[in-house]
Amino acid sequence: MSSHKVDKVEEVEEESGCGRACFRGCYSCHWRHPGDRNRKCEGCWLSFVILACLLTVGWMYICLITFNDREDVNWQGFDSLKRWVNWFLVVIIISSVLTCYCSLLLVFALVQIALKEPLHLHWLHKVVLFFGVVFIILAVVGISCMWSKEWPTVLLSLQATGPFLQIGAVVALTLLSWFVFHSVHTARRAGSKLLIGVVFAVMVTSVYLSPLLIHHHTPCLVDPDQIPAKPELFGHRGAPMLAPENTMMSFRRSAECNVTAFETDVGDGVPFLMHDHRTGFLLRTTNAKQRFQGQEFKSSAELKWEELKNLNAGDWFLKTDPFHTVSQLSAEEEVRARRQTIPSLLELLDLAQEHNTSVIFDLNGEEEELKDTVVTVDAILKSGIDPRLILWLPPNQRSYVMEKASEFIQVYDKVSDMDQGGGSHLNLKYSRLSTTELRELGQRNVSVNLWVVNESWLYSLLWCTGVSSVTTNSCHQFQKMRQPDWTLRPSEYIMIWITVDLLSLLIMSGLALYKDTERAVELLRQYQANLTSPQEQALNTNVGKVSAIFGSQLFHALLDIQQCYEEKKPLEGVSLVRVTSRMSPHRVERVVGLVGRDHVDAVKVSDQPD
Repeated sequence: MSSHKVDKVEEVEEESGCGRACFRGCYSCHWRHPGDRNRKCEGCWLSFVILACLLTVGWMYICLITFNDREDVNWQGFDSLKRWVNWFLVVIIISSVLTCYCSLLLVFALVQIALKEPLHLHWLHKVVLFFGVVFIILAVVGISCMWSKEWPTVLLSLQATGPFLQIGAVVALTLLSWFVFHSVHTARRAGSKLLIGVVFAVMVTSVYLSPLLIHHHTPCLVDPDQIPAKPELFGHRGAPMLAPENTMMSFRRSAECNVTAFETDVGDGVPFLMHDHRTGFLLRTTNAKQRFQGQEFKSSAELKWEELKNLNAGDWFLKTDPFHTVSQLSAEEEVRARRQTIPSLLELLDLAQEHNTSVIFDLNGEEEELKDTVVTVDAILKSGIDPRLILWLPPNQRSYVMEKASEFIQVYDKVSDMDQGGGSHLNLKYSRLSTTELRELGQRNVSVNLWVVNESWLYSLLWCTGVSSVTTNSCHQFQKMRQPDWTLRPSEYIMIWITVDLLSLLIMSGLALYKDTERAVELLRQYQANLTSPQEQALNTNVGKVSAIFGSQLFHALLDIQQCYEEKKPLEGVSLVRVTSRMSPHRVERVVGLVGRDHVDAVKVSDQPD
């Protein structure tokens, strides 16, 4: 070979080696090819990378689903620390970084496998992966102990995302199948080959057949003419994304969204609107800390109504921006929000009467419950509002309310209480009942209101389920929706399911056949390279012709040759007689037919060297 050609070859090798070095450096920080390998250690750390990647992706999914209830997390954090911090956003950022990190690390590992490079995971990656897994475990334990009510939300979300997750899983398994087939071929023990193959087959079968469950548990797989009516909207404390919660500005903004009802919280004494009601109930949404320095109030009974109504209830909204929506306000709206005060129940009733909007509320009295109920009922009756617009939710003293104001609509928070009281209205958390139970209640003509629904995927799922109404912070967004985020005819989904599965199976079969053929050609080349004697050279010619054959017979015969060849090391000085004497007669005939009948005598002699 000329020096010009040699330089060209070296240049090509150097260029190809650069890419290998980059991937190797990202994964192991080894820019040069390491000399030693520990396959068991590499396999263990690769398994840990896969585990960490699956955990982070799963945890990220949980975070995105529970984003609907993010304000509950932030409120609990404020209740404990008396300081407003968007804790959920902090968790989202950390989780996103971990997910991207682990996913990229897994991609680098798979590329290393494809390039047949050693998987020497750097110690820094090991440390980050370890702390990432610990973080996720602690987060899951924290949810289970302090926020366990969110697990039903995660299960409920699968009814909305199931069809898409199944297709994504099929695509992922199809892409990973090449690496699985490669692992099967490179595994040295038959037990390892069997284990890898069985585990992968079980995973593929489960994913392929999962639509059998999805088809029967996804409400949005429905014909267009069977989509239920759009759920009505209840403004949760008004429109808290557009104005400070439980202020008149907030309720007016929700009225602009054509909500069916105002949802609020009524304090004791002179009825006023305030959600927080424990010790320090004024700290989150008012300037009480500045107005009453050094004082901590446990209930509104410690303050006069004149003192309460003079507190600022809007400035906190502009400072904390709890929903990241302040930027959407005009300069005039910001000025108006900053001037908001604590409204009384009477002000809300006047607004509700003006817009013919219902009112539903929780009663937060902590001391004399009967007195609070009496005061609230009297205030409602004196306001002149149509009593049929009042959705009475507080369970305590319900008998008194039914006697005093029989036209109030009684709303229950338990199905058993509703049945016992002869009512037909429920107000529940959206994850309290299954979609099947919600449909059954709809068939009984029971009006079900679910709270608090803020994300469009959840609203769409409940829309397809057929609920009557939802309490929401996002009335301005849901008002614009004309149909659920997605719906699909059941017949169309079945066609998509079958098509995707068949296409995936076809691609996997092609990859498996390609790996078989690649392995067969590799074995032939190794075998030919070690044929040196005259008889072996003649055999070399025949094997060269055979190498063009594309089929499983060739591959099995080559495996027989490889098995004996690996046992005897180089073929030089060792006849084929001793090699093939370990085979079954059927396989001997197959090998003889492939390598040529001229060498039959050599094949049939037992243990005599040439």
